[in-house]
Amino acid sequence: MSSFQFNQENEPDEVDSVTLTDEDGRTLDCYVENALEAEDGTFLLLMPVDIPIVILVWDDETEEEQEVSDAILLEDKQEIEEIFPDAKAVLAELDLTLMLTAFTLTVKGELPPIEDDGILTLELDTEGESLESEELQFLVSFYHQDQKYSIYTPLAPLLFLAKYNLLGEVELVSPEDERMQPLLEELLFDEMD
Repeated sequence: MSSFQFNQENEPDEVDSVTLTDEDGRTLDCYVENALEAEDGTFLLLMPVDIPIVILVWDDETEEEQEVSDAILLEDKQEIEEIFPDAKAVLAELDLTLMLTAFTLTVKGELPPIEDDGILTLELDTEGESLESEELQFLVSFYHQDQKYSIYTPLAPLLFLAKYNLLGEVELVSPEDERMQPLLEELLFDEMD
């Protein structure tokens, strides 16, 4: 599902890219940040070309001054599709174009400058393990059927681990797989050099 062929002889200024496709047929264009040949294939560290965003749903029972614990990360595909037109409209007011892409929602355009009071630290529960925190930059809030939603973009880059399958197509690989940890660490370490 990609026309990408990794070539180590490429000039450093050239940026390779691939297109990921999800089970619904949506696509996500990604830059290849790093590639690594291993015994069982070529592994890729990918970063979306466009800016990833997340949508938070606020608990409507709370006061106007809301706590982080009152926000829930919106992951339900049907609800995302239902609020998509409203989200697209409010982002358009910031000169950002919202796209329903594979694996994450993205926007095209230039983000507003980061303001300290617009940064939210979201605590993510990782399957019973310790909480992971992620810093998000506030973009805009809106209401849909009396429910408050807020749109944020992660401050840290969103990275995907992928591998070529037997058909030569790029497919995502779970970074949680213990066998992938050494490969992921090597891809990340090489990418920082």
